[in-house]
Amino acid sequence: MKNFNLSAQPRTCIGKKASKELRNAGLIPVVMNGGEIVELPYNGSLKEGQSLIEIANNKAVIVTNLTVKAEDVRKLIYTPDIYAINLDINGEKKVAVLKDIQFHPVKEEILHIDLLEVNDKKPVVIEVPVKLEGHAEGVKAGGKLSLSMKKIKVKAIYSAIPERVVINVDNLGLGKTMQIGDLHFEGLELMNAKNAVVCAVQLTRAARGAQAAQGK
Repeated sequence: MKNFNLSAQPRTCIGKKASKELRNAGLIPVVMNGGEIVELPYNGSLKEGQSLIEIANNKAVIVTNLTVKAEDVRKLIYTPDIYAINLDINGEKKVAVLKDIQFHPVKEEILHIDLLEVNDKKPVVIEVPVKLEGHAEGVKAGGKLSLSMKKIKVKAIYSAIPERVVINVDNLGLGKTMQIGDLHFEGLELMNAKNAVVCAVQLTRAARGAQAAQGK
């Protein structure tokens, strides 16, 4: 996973009006989840921008409300790559991954970003781009290789997650598929359904004709 350095500022003004004012100023509202889980009632002190979200069984999670400059996140947002985001919050260092982005329904404006705080102890689930390599047997026989899943969902410690998962298709025959259950990557747990098709070699009209000719 690549690294991306990003400066952020704590955000104390919450709500639609405050968020609109931030966006007009070239800033994007951000919420970072995945913080410490605490018992309620909470007697500790929260830092600037932090708030409590109750979850269950008299427990709550600490979330951090932030702002970032829109111009600072363009290379993070408009790319197929995945990043470990090295956050600098007024000198405090945190690591996070991109969880979700909300865009304006008409404009290309970013309305809100959700981050997930990560560490080397707790696994996270993230979608990783797929790269196919090799020359499939089915393609040599006249078929067409198709990629059904551009990303697959994996679970692992963030530092063990690769930039992309590479799948070799050399042995994929004509009319055959490769499913999630056929794959294995050291240190990664695949979270998609085992019967989900990742790629396939489809029969073309020419391949069907060749098969029919061989059958005569």
